[in-house]
Amino acid sequence: MRALLALALFGLLLGHATAQDAASGPTEPLSIVGRQGRHVFAVEVMRTDADRSRGLMYRRTMAPDHGMLFDFQASAPVAMWMKNTYLPLDMLFIRADGTIAKIAADTEPLSTKVIPSNEPVLSVLELNAGTAARLRIHAGDRVEHALFERTPR
Repeated sequence: MRALLALALFGLLLGHATAQDAASGPTEPLSIVGRQGRHVFAVEVMRTDADRSRGLMYRRTMAPDHGMLFDFQASAPVAMWMKNTYLPLDMLFIRADGTIAKIAADTEPLSTKVIPSNEPVLSVLELNAGTAARLRIHAGDRVEHALFERTPR
């Protein structure tokens, strides 16, 4: 009986952890246009301080061609880190005009090393590590999303 109870409790906890790992919010389309053409992603947009602080922390997977867009509301130098983030990521730092300022490729999971933008940016797009190289995304390429349409060019 105890073994059955322990097994049921383990299953319940495992189900909760799996649901939390897979938790994601609604997505919006985002395109990156560069020398290699256009690629469309489905992105979750983090607009509040609480959402930006949490980001992809504790998630173990992210679907291919999905990502997370951090909206900082105004252009400013920003810094990111990978604390409590289990996924290696490519971080694309994006200016207010939608151009990519910098790419931090294959960031180290769980690291507390600060990754600076090196210039004012409006947002950061996080993608699965290797995506930028695979799709030949480079600094200077253009990101298309409603976030960049609200700012003067």
